[in-house]
Amino acid sequence: MERQMLRNKVALITGASYGMGKTMAELFAEEGASVVLTARGKDALDAVVEGIRAKGGKAIGVTADVCSTEDTKRVFAETLRAFGDLDILINNAGIGEQKLSDETDDEWMLYVMNTNLGGPMRYIREALKIFLPKNEGVIINVSSVNATRPFCGATYTATKGALNTLTKNVAMRLVETNIRCNAVAPGATRTPAHLANKKGEQPGGAKMLEYSGHYVYFPGPECDPIDQAYACLYLASKMGRAVRGQVLQVCNGAFL
Repeated sequence: MERQMLRNKVALITGASYGMGKTMAELFAEEGASVVLTARGKDALDAVVEGIRAKGGKAIGVTADVCSTEDTKRVFAETLRAFGDLDILINNAGIGEQKLSDETDDEWMLYVMNTNLGGPMRYIREALKIFLPKNEGVIINVSSVNATRPFCGATYTATKGALNTLTKNVAMRLVETNIRCNAVAPGATRTPAHLANKKGEQPGGAKMLEYSGHYVYFPGPECDPIDQAYACLYLASKMGRAVRGQVLQVCNGAFL
């Protein structure tokens, strides 16, 4: 019998309608987890759920915005209603952007901050209401190499740096429990967002990318979404049981 590393686990993945989140959901379902997918776009979300179910996996989709406290609470309520528990949280939803600091207005700054940092804060808070009473659970935040090599948009890189710090802060708070919190920091990964970024189609265009040439970068092969999903599987399974408060960079050596 094929061994499934997440058998009988329940995983919640935000931003799961495409790209890395979609691949994570598919992999986790293959590994035996019941998966809860969230995203703002219902049609794309439903398509991923249907694909997982067609392969025999267990999945539900909940249309939600991570910026909304009410939506967040509803996602967790739907998770418990459908599967009765939660074991793994992956904070994957986020906004990529390339706006220069001097071209970033307050409205945009607060929107990106609310999504990229506020979203994980809300989801971690709600997850701990389930994890702490049973003294078990896994939290994985999807950060970026730009948290430490900040040549994308000013607000994007600031939120990813903050997410790394949040990861360590939560891990410290949970050090005497059986709840682990870590992060995965993807490098260039072939997703719709990355392809748009390369074409200068993200908010802010490609101006900030011009500055990347001033910093060390080894242009190795781009990663595939499954590379990031495998890293999350390692952290979510018992293979990563002794890993706490770490940011695992997955970039094919491009950002050493």
